[in-house]
Amino acid sequence: MDQRLPVHGAQGDLLRLVAFGEAESRADLARLSGLAASSVSLRVEELIEAGLLAEEGSGPSRGGRRPRRLRLSPGAGVLAVADLGAHHARLGLLDLSGVPFVVEERPCEIAKGPEHTLGWLADAFDDLLAAHVPATVPLRGVGTGIPGPVDPATSRVVNPSRMPGWNDYPVAESLAARYDLPILVENDANLMAVGEARSWPGSENLMVLKAGTGIGCGMIVNGRLHRGRGAAGDISHVPVRSAATVVCACGHADCLEVHASGAALAGALAAAGIEVERTADIVALVNDAVPEATSLVRGAGRRIGEVLTALVNFFNPDVVAVGGSLSAAEPLVTSIRATVYERCLPLATRDLEIAPARAGRDAALLGAGALLLDAALSG
Repeated sequence: MDQRLPVHGAQGDLLRLVAFGEAESRADLARLSGLAASSVSLRVEELIEAGLLAEEGSGPSRGGRRPRRLRLSPGAGVLAVADLGAHHARLGLLDLSGVPFVVEERPCEIAKGPEHTLGWLADAFDDLLAAHVPATVPLRGVGTGIPGPVDPATSRVVNPSRMPGWNDYPVAESLAARYDLPILVENDANLMAVGEARSWPGSENLMVLKAGTGIGCGMIVNGRLHRGRGAAGDISHVPVRSAATVVCACGHADCLEVHASGAALAGALAAAGIEVERTADIVALVNDAVPEATSLVRGAGRRIGEVLTALVNFFNPDVVAVGGSLSAAEPLVTSIRATVYERCLPLATRDLEIAPARAGRDAALLGAGALLLDAALSG
């Protein structure tokens, strides 16, 4: 059942405050929104009547009568989101607060092209909805992360690596033809950054590195995702020093991605006679103390750290969180941390935390849910 959220004006702001756990009573909504109590009550009643909010029990008293507690209605709707990778997709159904209640990972070869992949994705969403969501609960939005640059103005992929046929493909229009709903198409590292930021309360400025088959980075500036014109945080094509010149798919030599990504490390291991199929296999080799793998991962960490050094000095974030499948190799994070602390200005690193990402494998799904709810409330 597809249906856009029936909200207008300030209703969306009030629903967002409840959905994200910032308000649980009418008094909270009045205080946080700046609206008069009578206006808040009117809009809350409208949201309850629309089946989006429910009021139950009693919240904590701040003097006087204990307020009734507001929460999202169980039938308010769901969001269907995905994190597409080179060889797999992580799929999730979320409630409107952005909490996943179904998560599955399925094989998916993005190199098969956009028509095949997006058709497969829509079918997978439909399967999950039919299996887990009552027909009376509406789908409110659909979103996906893409492992390549996305133009925020058009939601089209721009010159991605290892994604034949995807350049300038109308991803949002393709999904909109299947779902007449708000559609979110975003770079996967950006989604991961939004999801990860919720795990660092009090930190307003973050860099969230995604080290997997490729390399990406999302930036949270003053608590908000910074997209620029679509390439903000794309560190994969920053040049690095190397004894052996390797030409990148972008046409330039010695980009970070061709020396430090999971795909690059897999190629180097294959040249040494060690075949791996996935980035997780590289991590397993490191955990088994295979010296070739450990040395390559350490070298990748140093190169990533050299690139991050300039960015940390320039941006001066509170946190550099390292995620993605390759981050499970402990020498990677250690080498990144050592390089940044050694090369950066002391003022830039004095209160800087460089650590493994906290949000886990669902970070991009959490980020997609937050951004998609914003799109649904404004759409």
